[in-house]
Amino acid sequence: MQTMHRHFPKAALRGELVVTAPPAVQLDGQADRLSPGARIHGAQNMLVMSGALVGQDLTVNYLRDAAGLVSEVWILNPEEARERRAGAQPARNFLFSSEVNTTPRDDGKTPFNQLPVYPQQ
Repeated sequence: MQTMHRHFPKAALRGELVVTAPPAVQLDGQADRLSPGARIHGAQNMLVMSGALVGQDLTVNYLRDAAGLVSEVWILNPEEARERRAGAQPARNFLFSSEVNTTPRDDGKTPFNQLPVYPQQ
């Protein structure tokens, strides 16, 4: 069987998908949902129903809709899975100290004589 080369949108992200109970899925180990009308393309690029994939651990490329739901999924064949692609960035509500902008800031409560001195440009 000849494998065709599929082109994925640049915005598509890589992930590990497990369909638990459609439309509920796990994407990279986190609970998620398929959007209404989500399309799942199999490794042969044919549409696959989410119910047929329950319990399978699949390497996929995916897109999200404006509401943040998974709207389009491509199940990858082994050749496609070897290609490098960015995954979703982990959601977190904190910053590491290396990510914080370390330029001097004024909080509005600092006395004038204690304000930071900025370099002259």
